[in-house]
Amino acid sequence: METRRILLDGVPTTVERDGEELVAPGGARIPLGSAEHLSPTEPTKIVCVHLNYESRVKEFLAQMPPAPTYFHKPVSALNAHGGEVVRPPRCRYLNYEGEIAIVIGRTCTHIAPDEAADHIAGYTIANDYGLHDFRETDAGSMLRVKGSDTLCPLGPGLVDDWDFRGKRIRTLVNGDVRQDGSTDEMTWDMHYLVADIARTITLVPGDVILSGTPANSRPVEPGDVVEVEVEGLGTLRNRIVEGEVPIREDVGAQPSASEEVVSTAFGGDWEFRGVRAPKRG
Repeated sequence: METRRILLDGVPTTVERDGEELVAPGGARIPLGSAEHLSPTEPTKIVCVHLNYESRVKEFLAQMPPAPTYFHKPVSALNAHGGEVVRPPRCRYLNYEGEIAIVIGRTCTHIAPDEAADHIAGYTIANDYGLHDFRETDAGSMLRVKGSDTLCPLGPGLVDDWDFRGKRIRTLVNGDVRQDGSTDEMTWDMHYLVADIARTITLVPGDVILSGTPANSRPVEPGDVVEVEVEGLGTLRNRIVEGEVPIREDVGAQPSASEEVVSTAFGGDWEFRGVRAPKRG
C-alpha cells in the first residue's frame, strides 16, 4: 500500500493511492497531479549515511570505512514532492543526491539487523541536497551543507510492502539521466543501517534514515527540474529556485569556491585525499 500526506482543504491529510487518484478518509478522490504534497512522514530526526554505494566510493577514489558513518539533517530542512529547493544568493554549488529513505514504524532500540524489518513502516524517495559552498565550515558535521532549509525533499508517498533488493535508482535533471545505480551496490543494507543507529539512538515512528547515493552528484542551477526515480517507489520531483534572502555578510563563514568546495561538488577526491582505496592487480 502507498500512502501520501497532502493538504486537503488546508488540512494535512493522509490519503491512500488508488491508481492515478488519491483517496481521502471520507472517500473524496483527488487526482495525483492536482494534489499539494507534504512530506510523507513527520520525523523527530533525519539520520544520513555517508558513503554506501560502490560507484560513489570509486568516484572519490576512496576506501570504504569498516562501518557506516553518519550525519544529521534538522527537521527544518524537510521538503516534499513538488516543493521548491532554494539555492541562496551568492551560492553556486547546490548538488543533488538521489537516495532511498527508510521510515521507522515502531520504536526501536538495541535490535538485531534481522529484527529491523518489523520496525520499518516503509520506504520513500529522498533527495539529499548539499550546499557545498559551506563545505569548509562546521568541522565536518555538514550542518549547513546538508541541513539548510528545503534541502531534504521526501516523497511522493510511503510504500509499506517494498523489497529494497535489486532496485534501480536514477536521478534526472531536466529529463537527462545524471545518476543511475542499483541498491545492490550498497555495502550496508536498510536493515543493517536501522540496527546500527538503534544501538545508541532510539528511533521512533516517523523517523527517517537516508541510505546513501550512487556516483555522479553534481551542481544544479535555478530553473532546473530534478527527479529521483526508484523502482517501485515512483518519482520525487522538485524545482531549483534562487533564494530571495541573501546570506548575511556580517556574521559567520561565507560561501566559498575554494579547491575543496569545487572538487567535492564535481566529484573530485578532495575529501578523501590520503584515504585511498588499495590498488588491485
